[in-house]
Amino acid sequence: MTTDIVRNFERVSPELVQQAAQFQAAILADVAGRRGALHGRIAALRPRMKLAGPALTVDVRPGDNLMIHAAIALARPGDVLVIDGKADQTSALMGTIMMTACKQLGIAGVVIDGAVRDSLEIDEMDYPVFSVGTNPNGPTKNVPGRIGHPVSCGGVTVRSGDLVVADADGIVVIERERVEGLLPQARRKVEDEAARIAQIQQGHTSAGWLAGALRTAGVLKEGESL
Repeated sequence: MTTDIVRNFERVSPELVQQAAQFQAAILADVAGRRGALHGRIAALRPRMKLAGPALTVDVRPGDNLMIHAAIALARPGDVLVIDGKADQTSALMGTIMMTACKQLGIAGVVIDGAVRDSLEIDEMDYPVFSVGTNPNGPTKNVPGRIGHPVSCGGVTVRSGDLVVADADGIVVIERERVEGLLPQARRKVEDEAARIAQIQQGHTSAGWLAGALRTAGVLKEGESL
């Protein structure tokens, strides 16, 4: 019989999390093949908020947070709660009390495809929360769900142990097995973008690839230019 709570799974290592946390979510999404970014409906409660860590997944029924309480009790320091709340905005699934517990336990942050409340107090706590928005309605605590199983959050499949990185642009999730191989690519991309920005600032604003792409798309004929 399959248990609803998976307690043991391999997490992306703290060393890789520390390295990945240096990069913007956008950089990591690009080197991951422009995939893994959660739907933009899930956004930072405040733009300055950022987080990085291994996912601890939670699947709940809309409006019920019973399993989130259980996940908080099971989480390890550094985990990121990734909660599939079915994009419901009719009631909040978490507020100040639960976020205070998360912060006290060393949970790195919360990503929730659903609503939260007490947003001003969470802002004052400076605890990283990414949600679909806010709603003053409170949740119920009656309905079973699952912890540690793969979930769909913001249209992306997330497994417990996968890397989660989030900032003002949104959230990207990278499969645990791919993280180490992608970090060198992320470093190179940062260097390449810095070099391109320096060129633009020196007046070289035209993108070298543009004319070829326009010809391939049929916008320009061979030999034509902008």
